[in-house]
Amino acid sequence: MIKLPGFLRGRHGGPVGILILAAVLLVAMPALLDLYRLNLAGRYLTYAFVAVGLVLCWGYGGILSLGQGIFFGVGGYAMAMFLKLEASDPESTRIQTTPGIPDFMDWNRITELPWFWVPFQSLAFTLVAVLVLPAAFAFVIGYAMFKRRVSGVYFAIITQALAVVLTILIVGQQGYTGGINGITDLRTLKGWDIRDESAQYLFYYLNAVLLIGCVLLGRWVLNGKYGRILTALRDREDRVRFSGYDVADFKIFIFCLAAFMSGIGGAMFTLQVGFMSPSFVGIVPSIEFVIFAAVGGRLSLLGGVYGALLVSYAKTLFAEAYPQLWQVMIGTVFILVVLVLPYGLASVYQRHGKRALSRLKGSRRAPPPPTAAPPSSSLPQDSATEGRR
Repeated sequence: MIKLPGFLRGRHGGPVGILILAAVLLVAMPALLDLYRLNLAGRYLTYAFVAVGLVLCWGYGGILSLGQGIFFGVGGYAMAMFLKLEASDPESTRIQTTPGIPDFMDWNRITELPWFWVPFQSLAFTLVAVLVLPAAFAFVIGYAMFKRRVSGVYFAIITQALAVVLTILIVGQQGYTGGINGITDLRTLKGWDIRDESAQYLFYYLNAVLLIGCVLLGRWVLNGKYGRILTALRDREDRVRFSGYDVADFKIFIFCLAAFMSGIGGAMFTLQVGFMSPSFVGIVPSIEFVIFAAVGGRLSLLGGVYGALLVSYAKTLFAEAYPQLWQVMIGTVFILVVLVLPYGLASVYQRHGKRALSRLKGSRRAPPPPTAAPPSSSLPQDSATEGRR
């Protein structure tokens, strides 16, 4: 059983914290960062979708998934397929042997568009697929695992293995997926150049708004009856099962919800950077997503967002300054945070920040007026008698 500190019980990101997050994402960062850095920040925000899902799934549900890159990649590839088909119109691909299909298919001597690519010619279908396919994959995995009471480290290892399998499948089917290079050269969305400066600003704000919406959704889930049952599952699963609840159904739901958020992040990543590759599907990104949630605070929805931003920014700085050592530095930071702050950076605010704010509010209150001295008539009777004597 995980015994939570008192300062973490029932904390899911209050209205003040969400307003501060909105101010940081929608006002402060666009005002302080140039377009290049803001585009990087938008990329980091796409990772935060996965981190928020992991806070729900791992922090509150006790389900550690080391394969969240699967759902991030499914959402990203769904969006990339639509954008690639738009970029592969017959006029743009007239020099190919088979015009009208993606270039990597023509290179691999595929002469017609595969059947599973055809629906992605529709933007409406693509948007539905971005939301439904990751959750559907998660449902299949969760149903197969949780109904058989597979959990803990065994579930984590299985999800990690599935991430490897999907990566190998994508790389091996080069003619249908683009192989190791992924789906690249994505330029337009319904004729609108997604590489334009206005598009990059728009995608950043869209990222921020959708992310805040996911945080609010997670907060709504945790503050209800389901959130209490979810926490009970994490702490005493047997007691919940003996109380008559179907434990597997609750786990499947929260796992699918985390996959749903990850799929949104993957689709926004594709729009933000203009490509999708298997390097964002496998073990390495999946473990990085867990690091984001752990550093920010696996019991804090807002901590997952800040963890993704801070760790990703630190990774960029280390990679620029120390290209040979940045992975070691990121690993060292993660180990130190786990050892010193097992509940992440969010616990620092919960433990010290709120106390400082309460002291500040207390110091601003006006001191009470001084109490006047009691009148002589209020003296005890024996003292007045002694004075007459």
